[in-house]
Amino acid sequence: MINIVLFGKPGAGKGTQADFLKHKYNLVHLSTGDIFRFNIKNDTELGRLAKTFMDKGDLVPDEVTIKMLQSEVDKNPQAAGFLFDGFPRTIAQAEALDKFLEGKNQEITATVALEANDEILVQRLLERGKTSGRPDDQDEEKIRNRYQEYNEKTAPLMDYYKAQHKFYAVDGIGSIQEVTERLSLVLDTF
Repeated sequence: MINIVLFGKPGAGKGTQADFLKHKYNLVHLSTGDIFRFNIKNDTELGRLAKTFMDKGDLVPDEVTIKMLQSEVDKNPQAAGFLFDGFPRTIAQAEALDKFLEGKNQEITATVALEANDEILVQRLLERGKTSGRPDDQDEEKIRNRYQEYNEKTAPLMDYYKAQHKFYAVDGIGSIQEVTERLSLVLDTF
């Protein structure tokens, strides 16, 4: 079983690359953003709670995120592996994910960070916001707040996974094909 964590700042191309990876490696794609949006759209209790944080550009608290994710993993017992997109975002979430997977006799195989310059990403998100309808993609201040949250809470994951020899960085700028080729070079070794 292969379990991959894909992370990077908002706008780095995680969704695009996740679509490629799930097909190439036959993985169940678990996007916390998609899970949040589903719960918000369906007005679940967890969705309403998550929305209060997302509307401000803040990260959803660990306990809410972890409950949603564990539920999704449990819905797919026959999966060949999982692609975690947008999770974990904090050391506490990474530790909770490791513990959860350990209870299922699994582990994270590799983590890949899509890296890109903030200014390029801000412009990507503002463009995406014109058509996505997502309020967090339409306000530069909220975007920059998300990057600050990422730098403070998510960037430390690099050291966490480097210590486990499971961290790889990939340049997320370039054509979709170029980034896809870079990801394949890293992941085809597993």
